[in-house]
Amino acid sequence: MMTRSGRRMTSLWLAGCLAFAGCSKKEEPAAAPTGAQPQPEVQAPPTSPPLGTIPREGEAAAKPPVHTASMGDEEVAGAPPSETESPSDAPAGDAPAEDPKNREWTTTPVSMKRRPAQSVTLRSVRAGTHADFDRVVFEFDGPQVPGYQLQYVDKPIIQCGSGDETPLAGKGFLQVTLTPARGHDDQGRATVAALEMKPKLPTLLELVRTCDFEAEVTWVLGNKAPTDFRVMELRDPTRLVVDVKH
Repeated sequence: MMTRSGRRMTSLWLAGCLAFAGCSKKEEPAAAPTGAQPQPEVQAPPTSPPLGTIPREGEAAAKPPVHTASMGDEEVAGAPPSETESPSDAPAGDAPAEDPKNREWTTTPVSMKRRPAQSVTLRSVRAGTHADFDRVVFEFDGPQVPGYQLQYVDKPIIQCGSGDETPLAGKGFLQVTLTPARGHDDQGRATVAALEMKPKLPTLLELVRTCDFEAEVTWVLGNKAPTDFRVMELRDPTRLVVDVKH
């Protein structure tokens, strides 16, 4: 009798254990698949320029210089990065080097005499404003800036070919004479599209070409007043830069 009761108790105990074990297995969480990869985090786009980015600043950002390109075939918005105040390379051939004194602000005449084998062709004239000065850039073919002379002159402003008087805005007239140079091609066509410009900048109001004859090219800048100016020679491409203070 006790043996049967013992067997019955053992059977009940085994059944309870199996039931309990089954419940425990069902409650175990499912394991993650072994081949699953974690999802990458999505980064928000940066709110400021990357480190090392150099944005346009000051007047260059607010009022980009207005340029007029040669032959009317393109418009250049903004001053080329190379038009800086860094010293120019050595001139080609036996031409004298740029005089560093010409880069100093002055109101007195500035000159540089050069005699290349042939006239240097003027290809572009453009003007723009900067924080403290207005800038005119004369761009040439070839590796060498021609000779030049800059000085303030009195009215009347005369066209060298016709002798006619040229009206010009402003009260300070800065004459830029380039020699030997030419502003036309072999067919006699002007290499600069606009021979008169009215940029109406803080100081520079107008500029006009008054001569292109016998290896001499002359432009006159009409400024509000005869303020200080400076001259710089730049390379790649070949340019003569004239700045006038505000």
